[in-house]
Amino acid sequence: MNNNDFSAFLKERIASFDFSPVEYSRGIVENIGDGVAHISGLTGRKYGELLRFEGGAMGMAMELSDTLVGAVLFDETEIKAGSSVQGTGEMAEVPVGEELLGRVIDPLGRPLDGMPLNVSRHLPAERSAPAIIDRRPVDSPLETGILAIDSMIPIGKGQRELIIGDRQTGKTTIALDTIINQKDKGVVCVYCAIGQKASTVAGVIETLQKTGASRHTVVVSASASDSAALQYLAPYSACSVAEYFEEQGKDVLVVYDDLSKHAVAYRAMSLLLLRPPGREAFPGDIFYLHSRLLERSACLSRANGGGSITALPIVETMAGNISAYIPTNIISITDGQIYLETDLFHSGVRPAVNTGLSVSRVGRAAQYPAMKDVSGTLRIDLSRYRELAVFASFGSDVDEYTRLQLQKGETLVNIFKQGKNSPYSLFDEVALLIAYAENAFEGTDEKQFASAAASLLSYLGEKLEDVKASVNRTGVMKPTDRAAITGAIAAFRTV
Repeated sequence: MNNNDFSAFLKERIASFDFSPVEYSRGIVENIGDGVAHISGLTGRKYGELLRFEGGAMGMAMELSDTLVGAVLFDETEIKAGSSVQGTGEMAEVPVGEELLGRVIDPLGRPLDGMPLNVSRHLPAERSAPAIIDRRPVDSPLETGILAIDSMIPIGKGQRELIIGDRQTGKTTIALDTIINQKDKGVVCVYCAIGQKASTVAGVIETLQKTGASRHTVVVSASASDSAALQYLAPYSACSVAEYFEEQGKDVLVVYDDLSKHAVAYRAMSLLLLRPPGREAFPGDIFYLHSRLLERSACLSRANGGGSITALPIVETMAGNISAYIPTNIISITDGQIYLETDLFHSGVRPAVNTGLSVSRVGRAAQYPAMKDVSGTLRIDLSRYRELAVFASFGSDVDEYTRLQLQKGETLVNIFKQGKNSPYSLFDEVALLIAYAENAFEGTDEKQFASAAASLLSYLGEKLEDVKASVNRTGVMKPTDRAAITGAIAAFRTV
């Protein structure tokens, strides 16, 4: 290219250059404290918009008035009164995609596991829930691998099942066992840690890695040391990560651990933003805070890809008070709850599921036929045992029939005891319930019960390999399969 051609090329490019002005709205920080800043002169902002502070720190507009904008900060940095603030016009986004599987990120998508993250697609953290017309009824089970839950409180894909109980009663363990049980089942899992200690989150990640569940799991973490704004944003970001996979037609399980701390973080932000407090000092929109999150869990129609998001929100109670403000709110939003009782936990019944206060509003529609065949009267049997045990505790003599009922009830309680991080397959659960019905564990000492059950399952797995594979694959137990299981149990008792 000679000089004349080059000159003509430059003139052409200059003539076609568009000098469109870009207007940047800037404001000034009036005051700042405890992760909340009040800004003047920043007009035209949107609720939830990202703001960029002088020095590069990021925040989010959470309070809009005629004269001031209230913003919460994602990072504690050197921001002071008089610093300039710029609106971005963008809402909070989170990276999504297959690249996130096995990774640990914060609510803004920044990697926390020390490895680089290259993701090309992003979704807003706040999204509208699917319309009713775009959904279908919950009709397929999501197995937890926990016998007491799968048999009496079944969870379906697309359901919202609350896990509720006091501190240290095994709430996170139930959620982790459910994640572990999805291994090789095509279900993507998202674990969202809100306000947890960093050591606790590290323990969860280590458990997922040891069990091989990390390959199908994304961890979104906003620990107790993070700002209230990050803790507030965490569940919405986790839900957006899940929605990407849902829109690909996949089934997704999301665990929010826990929404009590999420509500506390939002309460702290709201009070610092000078919003009026309501019941238990929570702001008036706390119900909407969680309902707009949990309503995003759905079972999409086949025309919309057929994907689903199953939510397991966790709520912590104090002294078993499930009638407190946040627990009652979330109970009314969800499709059932699994209530863990402190007394049961300390008496050695683990998982400490209180079947009287636990319920699944989807119910047996979310159970495999094989489980339906063997779990019909379990709730009644357990309830009858609890009543008889109360009378027997007074020390009065009982007749032979009552003694046998108590003995069978104790067997059922022992069957429901299950070690952590060791979920059962569908065949194992069905086999244990058939063994209960056949009185196969009669006379087994409580201390030897776990080893006896493990020996039985190992024996049945070896003798009925084809039946086990068929039941696990189809979810159906044919009459010949049941007869084979019953016969093998009888043979085991004579060994």
